[in-house]
Amino acid sequence: MTNIEHTSVLYRVARAEESDAVEALDNSFTTDSVIEVTSTGDGFRLREVPVDPPLRKVFPDDEESDDEQDDDEASTTRVVVALDGDGALCGAITTEFSAWNSRLVIADVRVTPGHRGRGVGRGLMDRALDHGRELGARTAWLEVTNVNAPAVRAYRRMGFTLCGVDVSLYTGTASEGEQALFMSRPLTT
Repeated sequence: MTNIEHTSVLYRVARAEESDAVEALDNSFTTDSVIEVTSTGDGFRLREVPVDPPLRKVFPDDEESDDEQDDDEASTTRVVVALDGDGALCGAITTEFSAWNSRLVIADVRVTPGHRGRGVGRGLMDRALDHGRELGARTAWLEVTNVNAPAVRAYRRMGFTLCGVDVSLYTGTASEGEQALFMSRPLTT
């Protein structure tokens, strides 16, 4: 295993009956800085800037339900959950394997507020990346909103680097005005 073991947390593949509980995990956040994205004509400049008052983000419900996923996507989706010492669900990570480009897509990461900063997210990510390696993935890839500076910092500490920006992805959604940052990291040496 490529991670430091978090002894008070149990990690395992989610059971089908846990899907509603995973979706109900609080993935909101509050931040005192955001990543400012500025177009430079032939690229983008990113810089972390403070916000006052702090910004609180509550993610809207996904528009697509699990029942609407096509069979190919559903068969490559894997959810790993984290349970605290009392057996309570405290985190989850959802991944999908894209065979055509050998990419592990980190589709969703959730850690309850009381367990953030304790290594639960890293433990979930370590297990997801190990699973990607087992599948033969060459890279891991994720999308994060520019207002989630705490997640961007965490992903950077986990070895992810910026690989793209989309300033229009959230147009017409509840996240209008935010920009999508794409991050990746190699899984092969």
